[in-house]
Amino acid sequence: SFSSNTARCVSVCVSVCGIERSFSIDPERNCFLKDGEPFQYVSGSIHYSRVPRSYWRDRLNKMYMSGLNAVQVYVPWNFHEQVQGVYEFDGERDVEYFLNLANQTGLLVILRPGPYICAEWEMGGLPAWLLHNPNIILRSADSDYLQAVSNWMAVLLTKLRPWLYQNGGNIISVQVENEYGSYFACDYNYLRHLRTLFRFFLGEDVVLFTTDGNTDKELVCGTLEGLYATIDFGTDTNITTAFRRQRRFEPKGPLVNSEFYTGWLDHWGDKHAAVETQKVSRMLEDMLSLGASVNMYMFEGGTNFGYWNGADYDSRFRSVVTSYDYNAPLSEAGDPTDKLLAIRDVIKHFRDVPVGPMPPASPKMAYGFVTLKKVGNISGLLDTLCPQGPVQSHHPLTFEEMKHYYGFMLYRTVLPRNLPEPTPLISPMNGIHDRAYVSVNGVYQGMMERDVTLVMNVTGRAGDQLDMVVENMGRVNFGNKINDYKGLLGNLILGNDVLTDWLIFSLDIDVMIATGWPQAGGVDVPPEPKSEGGRGPAVYSGTLQPTGLAWDTFIKLNGWTKGQVWINGVNLGRYWPQRGPQQTLYVPGSLLSPTVPNNITVLELENAPEHGRVLFMDRPQLNNTRAQS
Repeated sequence: SFSSNTARCVSVCVSVCGIERSFSIDPERNCFLKDGEPFQYVSGSIHYSRVPRSYWRDRLNKMYMSGLNAVQVYVPWNFHEQVQGVYEFDGERDVEYFLNLANQTGLLVILRPGPYICAEWEMGGLPAWLLHNPNIILRSADSDYLQAVSNWMAVLLTKLRPWLYQNGGNIISVQVENEYGSYFACDYNYLRHLRTLFRFFLGEDVVLFTTDGNTDKELVCGTLEGLYATIDFGTDTNITTAFRRQRRFEPKGPLVNSEFYTGWLDHWGDKHAAVETQKVSRMLEDMLSLGASVNMYMFEGGTNFGYWNGADYDSRFRSVVTSYDYNAPLSEAGDPTDKLLAIRDVIKHFRDVPVGPMPPASPKMAYGFVTLKKVGNISGLLDTLCPQGPVQSHHPLTFEEMKHYYGFMLYRTVLPRNLPEPTPLISPMNGIHDRAYVSVNGVYQGMMERDVTLVMNVTGRAGDQLDMVVENMGRVNFGNKINDYKGLLGNLILGNDVLTDWLIFSLDIDVMIATGWPQAGGVDVPPEPKSEGGRGPAVYSGTLQPTGLAWDTFIKLNGWTKGQVWINGVNLGRYWPQRGPQQTLYVPGSLLSPTVPNNITVLELENAPEHGRVLFMDRPQLNNTRAQS
């Protein structure tokens, strides 16, 4: 990982060269002070966890060329501590390298280390292992929760302290928690604990702040003395009313919109979100004219690779799509948009924008069709995908109890009696989290879905093998239902029988694919049982031949139903063209080899097309909603 020595060297120079670096709030002049001079930031959000490391410099450079003087960055706890006590800060997780690139580019950093971040990210950045305690109250002064938070912050904040502006780095302010006022707990002891923790590890000089939605209730529960209160709002809000509300809670100091929404997120089944460019640029101009500091959320959205997407729970569970394009000024692939040019034109009125042309869009390649071959049904690949074998349990166990937090598990039992007539299989407590793909003796029977399909019919004979592949579609990241356990959360009833005596397989599909399976061979795949065509969970694979180029591209799975795609061992995320709106997945060129065949692996969960083809295109399709859910 990038060494803290760079920050320390700068810090030595600071004291030797006699420059007193400082960043603070001036309550008299109602502004920030940077090195004693009034300072207004124009910032944009970018999440290093959603952009490949090899593109960080490019995205930051484009943000700098747009006229920004700062970037706002979330640190997702679960991205760095997936397994309790094991901290990962290398490669794609090297936050210090990201901070250093921002520093080299000339960008200050507004850091948002959580511990909760929302962000449409899995469980709002909280690690799923917190749910080992079934009674835990997340985001509160619950002792188990605070202990875990304290352990994590001791590691993270110690690492980041040298990067504070006054220590020679580029972090000018640090947000405590995230929109805490929107959470039911309203626990001031929790906020006090965080304030003490942040002060202990970061010192007394750093500007600590909170961000909350534009309502009295949110600001009452989300603010605390000693943490500067800021707000967030988008183009549908009256600026005067919003800043008047901030003033009621923070009478002196700068006006700050910490999340000015340039776009919005998509759930599966939504219409693709869009916010008009003119509304964004006009409102930005109005806020900057008032002297407000503004952060645009998002400036570059990026991608929910792998299983990192979050979900909302309002009237029902709704999962966030793979693309986090957000209709932002820089597209998912990092390309400048008309919105970016309009924003740059506004910023020019308030500060000097770097001279020179905006870097162009990166080249894209339509590599064309690739035909995939079926490797086998999941039921027949368990020796490969679960080499450690199953866990036996009288009743179903959750993903969390199995310590298999993301992706897929297979639950297996047998039919307790002959079922010549279609017999209802029921999840009486709505306990399928989140989708279950059901087969009997290897023949696909259908699908059950949380909040939507709690019953399906099954036929078979006593002793037949019942398999359920259960998918975690991403944990809820906002609101009161963030204790979002996955898997089968209670007993299933078949006719009049409670199903018991389960074999539960944790599917380590990502580990296997990262080692080169199935293209690399070396694993004997037993002949699969007869199944109906391409129905039910199955793995498919093929190769994209090298072209001498490794340009960005977009993969389209026309005729496929729902599943996951890997390129050269990297999990691109979920596809679900039938539900939409997203029809293509972004494939960063940095994942492709220009000289050797590129492995493509697909896990199709429901129904594969007979043609078996996938298409690589030179542009995204994010806005076709086939069927509203």
